[in-house]
Amino acid sequence: MMKREMAGWGNFPKTKAEVEKPDSENEVRSLQKSVGIHIPRGAGRSYGDSSLSSTILESAKLNQTLIFDSENGIYTCQSGKMLNVILDEIVPRGYFLPVTPGTKFITVGGAIAADIHGKNHHVDGCFSQHLLWFNLMMADGSVKKCSRTENPELFWATCGGMGLTGFILEASFQLKKIETSKIVNRTIKCENLDKVITNLLEHENYTYSVAWIDCGTSGKNLGRSLLYLGEHANKAEVADDLSRYKTPSPIIGLPFNLPNWTLNKWTVKAFNALYYGKVRRKDSTAIVGFEPYFYPLDIANKWNRLYGSNGFAQYQFVIPMEGAREGMNRIMQEIVKSGESSFLAVLKLFGEQNEGWLSFPKRGLQLALDFPINRKSLELMNRLDDMVMDMNGRSYLAKDSRMKREFFESSYPKLPQFKQLLSEIDPNGKFRSLQSDRLGIT
Repeated sequence: MMKREMAGWGNFPKTKAEVEKPDSENEVRSLQKSVGIHIPRGAGRSYGDSSLSSTILESAKLNQTLIFDSENGIYTCQSGKMLNVILDEIVPRGYFLPVTPGTKFITVGGAIAADIHGKNHHVDGCFSQHLLWFNLMMADGSVKKCSRTENPELFWATCGGMGLTGFILEASFQLKKIETSKIVNRTIKCENLDKVITNLLEHENYTYSVAWIDCGTSGKNLGRSLLYLGEHANKAEVADDLSRYKTPSPIIGLPFNLPNWTLNKWTVKAFNALYYGKVRRKDSTAIVGFEPYFYPLDIANKWNRLYGSNGFAQYQFVIPMEGAREGMNRIMQEIVKSGESSFLAVLKLFGEQNEGWLSFPKRGLQLALDFPINRKSLELMNRLDDMVMDMNGRSYLAKDSRMKREFFESSYPKLPQFKQLLSEIDPNGKFRSLQSDRLGIT
């Protein structure tokens, strides 16, 4: 098979790989036996090199719904099932995803491998918290059912394990009951980072919370923000016919990479000023559809091409609560001093850490930043690694493409346990990625 150029969502790094798309359990087993080193991949929406290897096994053809128990809200499907397709099935029958990231164009297998979190982590935890079981094909071709009570070590190593423990075949998870497809969205305009952190903590009782931050401001307006708080609207608040729900497709798209200079500090500064200025009132509430609330970027197909052919890196990290306020201020000051601008900067509140061995969230504040790939931004992210490491924070493997190895090793205390398990279940190292080799996991 000819090799193709492959990359994650950030288009950095790129590599040549053979890509297989098995359509049955037997074909997955046959390929795992014949191809040697490989890594499973869902929709390719992890940002860096975690789903890149010499051979990639995509789950796109393993996309069937197996059982939808609408009475109890339990959904069972193959691992390649996309969240946007699931929404079309469950919303008309009064259910929503228990946890969803900022895009609906990911697979269930990817959601487990990255142990995704959403705007409700402080209330509902990660995706693994709602996961009932999954079937995992091991390196030797055997299939093991994994849950909290059946093969629990494999369960917690696989949730957040970035596909290194095996190929997820099927999974079953609990859904969330809803009455409408609308969100009661309260927006609070905050003049600086300190104010948005205070508001975020004071409104921890909201199910959903997220803040957009302007990274281009300094002084008394450092980190000025718009904080979005949300709850699912009920029937008394808004009339809505769930049976007519249909996931919208992107309405615009980028057919090719824009020039690498398109997103520079001037264009980002102009965008941020307009975005912050669009909200006039200090505190306002409106009822909106959950599409613009949860998936605002899904309106544009291939929006990652905004960053040009060099690609971009998302720097997503968490700082424990005790040092989070001071730490976020120091990070923001370092970014402003560097002159690098992030088109996207999102602040969220995390709840307690779960039992996932490489799961990312832990109690604290997290910030996600997008930087175009260039020499200055890579130097900045190296400095941020050192700062976050000193604050006992950690960075997210699903977004990583260049993390310092010592930073990674110091921030995931169950890494030795994870590596020991891999040596037992995959002694020949069949499952490995560019990321796992770069960080010394495999």
